[in-house]
Amino acid sequence: MAKQPRADARRNRARVLEVAAEVFATDGLSVPVHEIARRAGVGTGTVSRHFPTKQELFAAILLQRLEQLIAEAELLAEEQEPGPAFFTFFATLIREGAANRGLAEALAGGGYDLESAAETAGLDLTGGLSALLTRAQEAGSVRPDVDYADVKALMNGCLTRTGAGTGTDPEADAAALDHLTAVVCDGLRSRAGSAID
Repeated sequence: MAKQPRADARRNRARVLEVAAEVFATDGLSVPVHEIARRAGVGTGTVSRHFPTKQELFAAILLQRLEQLIAEAELLAEEQEPGPAFFTFFATLIREGAANRGLAEALAGGGYDLESAAETAGLDLTGGLSALLTRAQEAGSVRPDVDYADVKALMNGCLTRTGAGTGTDPEADAAALDHLTAVVCDGLRSRAGSAID
């Protein structure tokens, strides 16, 4: 039976992940591990014990965020009507894609397969989005001729928007991305569906 990490080790790992995600988002991916350790209030060895390579740190951040997104999809399904739940999650995934583009690209460039790692960890973001899509279609909020592959392609299309997530002007990037997402959502809505804020 595998030994569980001590409580302080779990706290340190969680703190490193939190700080690293913030640092990479604000200062870029080139921030050295010793700076992440300093800002997290731990030693460089602590970071290296939990994440032997920077790529493993990148992956852990993304996998943790995937886990949070799956929980968010489940919560939306429970608490909102099908249409608003789908459109809210669709927009969230696009914003997340833009925010974490650098991490995903760094992992892909290193040959890391995030989708396989997520599957191995039992994380099924695809299933969560697919379930929300199906519910929204059954409720008449989303066009019936759209499938998961269409939705994924539309999300990827939003992320190719010039300026979206480049960091040159974060406020303008976010506004442009939100505008394009709203246009795409309007196109996904069933003619019988009502506008969703």
